[in-house]
Amino acid sequence: MKKKLRSALKPFEPGQIWEVENSCLQIGQVGKTLVHYKRYKGKSRGVPTSLSGIKDLEKYLIANKAVLVETLVQK
Repeated sequence: MKKKLRSALKPFEPGQIWEVENSCLQIGQVGKTLVHYKRYKGKSRGVPTSLSGIKDLEKYLIANKAVLVETLVQK
């Protein structure tokens, strides 16, 4: 029987900022199966919001060795 390796990613919350290789990813809204996020480099303005499945985004963050930088409180 094969064991599945599970990474220690924290559950997605609005306002989280994940640092990926040359960019950052900020979580906007989190639903049951989908996540709204913005991916930007430096202090970019006017970055479009993207939509992805939670599992797909988790795989992306694990593959790119993302690090949770901070969690902003959104009202």
